[in-house]
Amino acid sequence: MLFSSITFLYVFLPIIVALYFIVPYKVKNYVLLLASLIFYAWGEPKYIIIMIVQIILGYIFAIIIDKYRDKSSVKYMLAMIVIVNLGFLVYFKYANFFIRTFGQVTGVSVNLLKIALPIGISFYTFQIVSYVIDVYRGTVALQKNPFYLATYISFFPQLIAGPIVRYVDVEKQLVERKSDFDKIAHGIRRFVLGLGKKVLIANTLGELCDIFRGSSDLSVAYYWLYAISFTLHIYYDFSGYSDMAIGLGKIFGFDFIENFNYPYISKSITEFWRRWHMSLGTWFRDYVYIPLGGNRVSKAKFIRNIIIVWFLTGFWHGADWNFIIWGCYFAIFLLIEKFFLIKKLENMKVFNHIYVMFVVIIGFVIFNATSMNQVISDIGGLIGIGELPFVSSEFLYYIRSYGLVLIIAIIGATPLPKKVVHIINSKANGNKLLNLLEPLVMLIIMILITAYLVDGSFNPFLYFRF
Repeated sequence: MLFSSITFLYVFLPIIVALYFIVPYKVKNYVLLLASLIFYAWGEPKYIIIMIVQIILGYIFAIIIDKYRDKSSVKYMLAMIVIVNLGFLVYFKYANFFIRTFGQVTGVSVNLLKIALPIGISFYTFQIVSYVIDVYRGTVALQKNPFYLATYISFFPQLIAGPIVRYVDVEKQLVERKSDFDKIAHGIRRFVLGLGKKVLIANTLGELCDIFRGSSDLSVAYYWLYAISFTLHIYYDFSGYSDMAIGLGKIFGFDFIENFNYPYISKSITEFWRRWHMSLGTWFRDYVYIPLGGNRVSKAKFIRNIIIVWFLTGFWHGADWNFIIWGCYFAIFLLIEKFFLIKKLENMKVFNHIYVMFVVIIGFVIFNATSMNQVISDIGGLIGIGELPFVSSEFLYYIRSYGLVLIIAIIGATPLPKKVVHIINSKANGNKLLNLLEPLVMLIIMILITAYLVDGSFNPFLYFRF
């Protein structure tokens, strides 16, 4: 079930919200658990068994690890549960990649496995692993109620595309939380804005990217239009989902961590990755980078640590070589900045933004390619290889057709709208004006979204692939 569907918006969500606020407090987590299982099973009923098995294993192993914490053998128990959980992820997500790569390297004809990727397995696997590790470290208390743990892992707002909510962030909220009018109103506003980002902007830019892929009237400018459109598309798609997840969480009394902080205003690639998909970045930092020694090691080991983390980051995003190259591509720039560029970039007030956006746009071109041949073709098109004209008739047509959406998307990816709202709010009677306009704006956005969805337009969330 998609957040951006009529069924979810006008059937599932109203029923769950009404039921949640009707039942006694002690029953609320069970309502959320049941809702989450229905939500997940709606699209992939058979794969819900995999998630439940992983939750049960995580629950049992955490009890054993907590009980025998002082035993030296507990490390092997920890390693076992991490390997088992990651084993599910490796099998469903990477088995065919390894088989295909083996066939390509050896020339042996091999048949791929007939398996599909369970939605959200990359996210909930990481949540289970982090919970068990944190129990081992003693940074969180053991959750003795298996249904509460299952609620945390399967919670439908963030189940299938993040943010990666760690148990430490919601440990107390699972037991005690409040949903007052202001928090619910904030949650609704955040959800509607996120839904608008996804349906009205991301989907529209996704259409333009699809049109480009089917075009034969290519040009350098058209390649750049595609690259910029996809860079904005992935931001609005993913940050829109995160906004919806955070908004839904607030409606039910949870405070999830932020996942995006205007990454496209960054002055370096280092800063960009502190602002983009922050929950994934902190996960790899705390469970891979720091255990490897972080930056408190020799220069050679530091380089090793960065390469390992970004190899895994790229591989986490997808089972293909372009994702691995994408991760290593950013590792190279992070290392260059660490050793040579970072201080120089601080004094380059215009160039640093241009540099960041150029690197990021090229990176997302690599990210979105379906093969290495397409990576080479797309990057070649951006720099004019192949005697491409600079401008084509299709480029001129589509830049006029989608120009307004692109301008809105570019402005919306900066703090400018938020600053304007803050300025208005600081003026006399500004707060009253905003309180009057906000419900009207939210209503208009919902009407536009509903019209878009009823019209039959469909574009799944990009991160469902991961």
